[in-house]
Amino acid sequence: MRSPGRIRSTTILSVRRDGQVALGGDGQVTVGETVMKATAQKVRTLANGRLLAGFAGSAADGLTLFQKFEEKIERYPDNLRRAAVELAKDWRSDRVLRRLEALLAVTDKESSFILSGTGDIIEPDDGVLAIGSGGPYALAAARALVASTPLPAVEIVRRALEIAADICIYTNNRITILEA
Repeated sequence: MRSPGRIRSTTILSVRRDGQVALGGDGQVTVGETVMKATAQKVRTLANGRLLAGFAGSAADGLTLFQKFEEKIERYPDNLRRAAVELAKDWRSDRVLRRLEALLAVTDKESSFILSGTGDIIEPDDGVLAIGSGGPYALAAARALVASTPLPAVEIVRRALEIAADICIYTNNRITILEA
């Protein structure tokens, strides 16, 4: 029997600008060469709307990461950096968590991080981060918009994700954007 192919999912983009942060994601989930869902929701607010998070990768794994990250935020409520480090440590060292196939993007008005199961915690220099299949396209578009326009963060996220959707076959234009 032939394998259905690799599951590809959502493009997530976050932009921090002028004291505001926006995080958005598209809704496409693809298995192999087939679009299985066009309206997936892979972004959410955490900590009573102070934090924004999104995942790219396996849905079950991403939802598990949301749950684990929420536990860390409850333990370290005013310290996004500490919660991110603690989740990355657990993710890397726990036998079950280590097998999760997803990336997590978390942000607030001061910090943004990409977390991976290999223990990586990446904080962008410019407040712009992206993950997922269309992430490189969205990242390039967002950086260009930040450098050349006065647009607010939410509009940069929208336009950059639209550009990514026009380029990447694994990204669609069913965009959800959150602000904090």
